[in-house]
Amino acid sequence: MPEESQFKGKTGLRRVWNALHYSLAGLRAAYGGENAFRQETWLAAILIPLSFFLPVTWTGRALMIASVLVVLIAELINSAIEAVVDRISLERHPLSKQAKDAGSAAVFLALLNVLAVWACVLLGDRLSVF
Repeated sequence: MPEESQFKGKTGLRRVWNALHYSLAGLRAAYGGENAFRQETWLAAILIPLSFFLPVTWTGRALMIASVLVVLIAELINSAIEAVVDRISLERHPLSKQAKDAGSAAVFLALLNVLAVWACVLLGDRLSVF
């Protein structure tokens, strides 16, 4: 049977507390070590408050905020993929490239999603082509 992590057995509030600290450490590491995550965090720091000053419904605002948060989530996953691939080997390999490119594509699609959601919410019926 494979060996389990020493942290696997934690339960209840201890598990939640540990998870919070691991999550905050991950956010700090991403912000400190990943230029793209830092830039997207600043974009989020501008767009999320801006959404509260725009004349949109609460549902539209929620969609706008969620679309921005999806970019940060995708970037964190992309950074994790890159770290694991680099940990395994810095040697160039087609599968390493494929994994890194797929992570990058996920971030790209998340950014396109922000544009689409914000355009739909802000322009609404004016975007109709019919």
